[in-house]
Amino acid sequence: MAELLNWLFGQYADYSTTFIVLELIAVFFGVASVLLASRTNILVFPIGLISTAIFVYLLWKWQLFGDMFINAYYTVMSLYGWINWSKNKKNQPIETHESNNVRIEHLHAGDVPILSALAIATMSFVALIYYFRPVINNGFSFDGAVLGVHLFTWVDYTDMLTTALFLMAMWLMASRKIEHWILWIIADAISVPLYFYKGFTFTALQYVVFTLIAIWAYYEWQRRYRIQPRAAYA
Repeated sequence: MAELLNWLFGQYADYSTTFIVLELIAVFFGVASVLLASRTNILVFPIGLISTAIFVYLLWKWQLFGDMFINAYYTVMSLYGWINWSKNKKNQPIETHESNNVRIEHLHAGDVPILSALAIATMSFVALIYYFRPVINNGFSFDGAVLGVHLFTWVDYTDMLTTALFLMAMWLMASRKIEHWILWIIADAISVPLYFYKGFTFTALQYVVFTLIAIWAYYEWQRRYRIQPRAAYA
């Protein structure tokens, strides 16, 4: 048991108390935001902003630039989603205008080109960051830095995949599409062992919770879709 606990939490012995507290706060608000999203509660966005802003700072300090980019994107898309969901609520009929009532939709064929472009752009951007990682880690100096795709590890390639999945999921979520939960489930499940490997146990446990909530939320959004009024609102 002692060896297991050391494997899970041993890396935190070298962390400052501030970093540990910030990670725990970010995890708490992250889980809260996913629970709010499952209930189509618009507070998902302001609560989520707290989590993503903290993770942007932590991931920059940890030099996990792919993950940092994800959370920076989350921050921007949370603002977009907040506006989108707010406008959608205003367009609801009075009799269905509840505090957490936001009209949800299924994925449309017209969304696929946008998702494809987003995935390609995301993976290319993250690959570029990792290609120049030796320069970034060298204080943004090319002196003595060795570049090449051959330096990529399986973690880097996995980061590219999960980054693309997360960004597509966030865009679909901001657009109120049910299928975003499927992408969350896949990306969250992949992220669990990935963050354990990286040594961020609290964040890995967060993704375990995220995966379970996302599975339940997918069916919950399906239920809400079936019972919502059939009239369409932009």
